[in-house]
Amino acid sequence: MRSLWTLLALILLLVLVAAFGVAAFFLEHSRRISCRHSIDPSDAFFEDPNSLRKVPCPSIFDQAEKYLSLIIPAFNEEYRLPGAFIETINYLQRWSASDKSFPYEVLIVDDGSSDRTYKVAFDFVRKYKIENVRVLLLGRNHGKGEATRKGMLHSRGELLMLDADGATKLTDLEKLESQICTLTEKVKELYPSDQNLKFSDIEVADIVRKWYMNLLMKGFHLVVLLTVGPGIRDTQCGFRLFTRAAARKLFTNMRLKRW
Repeated sequence: MRSLWTLLALILLLVLVAAFGVAAFFLEHSRRISCRHSIDPSDAFFEDPNSLRKVPCPSIFDQAEKYLSLIIPAFNEEYRLPGAFIETINYLQRWSASDKSFPYEVLIVDDGSSDRTYKVAFDFVRKYKIENVRVLLLGRNHGKGEATRKGMLHSRGELLMLDADGATKLTDLEKLESQICTLTEKVKELYPSDQNLKFSDIEVADIVRKWYMNLLMKGFHLVVLLTVGPGIRDTQCGFRLFTRAAARKLFTNMRLKRW
């Protein structure tokens, strides 16, 4: 009799495990479907202030059309945006002039600003054309996390760069690109049968900071260590470079809208 109850308990346990497994599978499947729907660009568009036509938003699942996409999330940056943007566009134009295989885009994501940020941004679109500069309006403030996510998911580059706070020199982009190239070659060495891999096919991300940002980061780490204990790593560097494949995996699964 005891063995019968043991067998029934075992069967019940297996049924419960199977049920939880099936439920977890369908929940994850539903989450992925909703995630794909949340980045469906069919109802999203960029507005071209020169022609007043609507340009459909690309998707991170589309093939790359540019070499680099620079994402700039902006909230009430009417006065700070022009200086940072001019420095950025001048640098990218010099790079593009010396290397014809360097098509780029700058994507400014206006996170529901209450000032004239969007007007300043659209002035740049008028001057540099929508093929190179685009403005994505979120309508209301969601947070830097959501602004970053939206920009990444609607970009066209093989490499996607995030400059969230302008705390790092744009010339450091070349260092990041060099690191990505090195990592790409290492991946090719691991898979010698596929030498046609491009940046956009490899899940790689890299970051760089100024020396004083590293000093502040270490100080912040010490405060965190003393207050909440070990195991918490820095997530505050705003200058990051992702391959298209890495951005696709990261930003389609991102849920935090603010940080």
